[in-house]
Amino acid sequence: MNIPKRYGESRIENCPFCGRQAIIENDQGVPVCMAHKEKLMPELKCICGEYLFMQKGKFGVYFNCLRCGNQNMKKVLEINDIMKPESTLRPEKPLTKDQMSNVKENDKKMGDKPVDNKPKNIVIRSDDPNYFD
Repeated sequence: MNIPKRYGESRIENCPFCGRQAIIENDQGVPVCMAHKEKLMPELKCICGEYLFMQKGKFGVYFNCLRCGNQNMKKVLEINDIMKPESTLRPEKPLTKDQMSNVKENDKKMGDKPVDNKPKNIVIRSDDPNYFD
């Protein structure tokens, strides 16, 4: 069944900060909602670690990495996690002694395991079930 496109439904852009429908552009040329029209995009990094350069083209805003090339805005925002829920933000009030003790107890339960940031080599052979993943 073929459903025809209606006028204005072919391209709906969302605000990168809150996810609502974007209706205006900020000073950088990024489509945002009315609540974020004064807010600017922070410096974004590529998955390879290089900084991205924002550019505007025929199909909207995109980013350019010197190593990886052009990337669309959706992919870059997924990598950099611009939209952060308010629950992950730090509270403005200082923590009380009881809250600090709870935080310390939780840290002890989690354990202080050293973080190994070295890349791991994985060898996948053609007879391996993970070959096509």
